[in-house]
Amino acid sequence: MTGIPLNIDLQQIMLHLFNFTILFGALYILLYKPVKDFMAKRTDYYADMDKRAEDALREAQTSKEAYDEKVKNFDEEARTERANMNKEVSEQRERQLAQAKEEAEKIVSDARTEANREKDEIIASAQKEITEMVTGAMEKLTLEQSASDAFDQFLDAAEAQ
Repeated sequence: MTGIPLNIDLQQIMLHLFNFTILFGALYILLYKPVKDFMAKRTDYYADMDKRAEDALREAQTSKEAYDEKVKNFDEEARTERANMNKEVSEQRERQLAQAKEEAEKIVSDARTEANREKDEIIASAQKEITEMVTGAMEKLTLEQSASDAFDQFLDAAEAQ
């Protein structure tokens, strides 16, 4: 080995290179590839989890929007229903007021009719009493006048004799 400077053996370098290549291939097959596959699976797993979380979030947002819409519709329906109920209550109150007014008018009308009937009875009774009193007074007056006239005639006849 006289011709190689610095004591470098080409065969030794080739053997080291061959060993290094085998070591590299073995490490690649035994360590790098499984770790790379594990990392790829883990990345896929977390990507899938992220996708499912985004889908769940999207679904939750859709559900929330639907819920908000339902709440809004419920509020509108409740407001409409409340307005309808208020309208019905107002109409019912108006009907009851009208009915009460009709009943009051009927009661007042009946009371007036009854009062007029009683008034007519009282007036008729008073007229009857007045007529009886006038008749009685006239009879008394007539009797007194006829008695007075009869007495005057008697006196006149007695004087004439």
